[in-house]
Amino acid sequence: MTSNSEELHRIDYLLVVAVVTLLIIGLMMIYSATFALGYQLYQQPTYYFIRQLLWLGIGTLAMIICTHIEYHTWQRYSVLIMAGNIVLLLVVLAIGDERFGGQRWLFNGSIQPSELSKLAIVIYIAAWLASKGDKIKQLSYGLVPFAILLGLITGLIILQQHLSTALLIAATAMSMFFIAGGNLLQILVSGLLGSVTLYFLIIRSSYRLIRIAAFLDPLSSDPLGDGYQIRQILIALGSGGITGLGLGASRQKFGYIPASHTDGIFAILGEELGLIGCLVVIGLFAFVAYRGFRIALAANDAFGAILASGITCSLIFQALVNIGVVTASVPFTGVPLPLISFGGSSLVVTMASLGLLLAVSRRTVPASREEKEEEREANDLRRRNRRARVPRAGRSPKPKPAVR
Repeated sequence: MTSNSEELHRIDYLLVVAVVTLLIIGLMMIYSATFALGYQLYQQPTYYFIRQLLWLGIGTLAMIICTHIEYHTWQRYSVLIMAGNIVLLLVVLAIGDERFGGQRWLFNGSIQPSELSKLAIVIYIAAWLASKGDKIKQLSYGLVPFAILLGLITGLIILQQHLSTALLIAATAMSMFFIAGGNLLQILVSGLLGSVTLYFLIIRSSYRLIRIAAFLDPLSSDPLGDGYQIRQILIALGSGGITGLGLGASRQKFGYIPASHTDGIFAILGEELGLIGCLVVIGLFAFVAYRGFRIALAANDAFGAILASGITCSLIFQALVNIGVVTASVPFTGVPLPLISFGGSSLVVTMASLGLLLAVSRRTVPASREEKEEEREANDLRRRNRRARVPRAGRSPKPKPAVR
């Protein structure tokens, strides 16, 4: 529920338009990439497309609900959310389904708790950082408990053999720590220690070393072995050229690219829609990032600002990693492209996250031309009188916590 003194504004419709456009592109690419696979495995060309539509319906419902819940509600229940997330991570290690060399799924592959962790940790860390205020600059109050919590969550995910998701969560959490005013030197030292830990995790795993070797020399790697997947992905991107082969005309999706409808979908998009299609998708993600950080800057309090920033960082980091993998800019890893790749857990969590972002926007973005004109007139009056800033209509006169 929203307090009587707090005025609700319209949601950020420009953000909604960008998200809907990405979802439409995703549905088109999923159908194109899976109609042959669906017929081969289930004698139903639309099998994967229909499943994604069902998940999209659940995700849309989750987004609508999260948009209409007052976002401070999540702050009050952040501890319970994190406790539930830890329990799920422990359960999946005990009884989870094992696929592709990792134990990450529940209910026959329907739910991936590590995906839920992306949102749970953003909510909890936003609430925790907002409650600490300037104390996060102190080592004992800020970095140490922050590092212990982050180490626990990422450690449980690494035990599931899902290093890429653990790294995404760590990068998002560290970004939130910086935005909340964390000490830069402490962050740099933490990054160095994290890099050393990552190095040891890589050298102690043969398949990770193989992926690093294939990344360093993708064209000279064994074309039928370690370097097969990245070579086929690069062939798909190169075949698309500037304008692409045309929607549905991809050749690499017919068994050449493993997981072409999940981790490799951006390669199919590049093959069918070309460089232009790739740039459109990248531009849409850039626009989502712009709107997300704009919402964060306009937030009324520290929790709203950190929450909006964390959600935006999580979404964009994941998109950057997926696109980086497909373009051989980063070592190969299994990360879906948000809003576009096939996958239920990823889609629902992403949509719920965007719902939280829209919930923050409802309490920050001016709703009407009249309100904007009133604010402009107030600014003109302040410039003429050279007085202190007057609180905007509909906002509390309390000073706004500093969030950088």
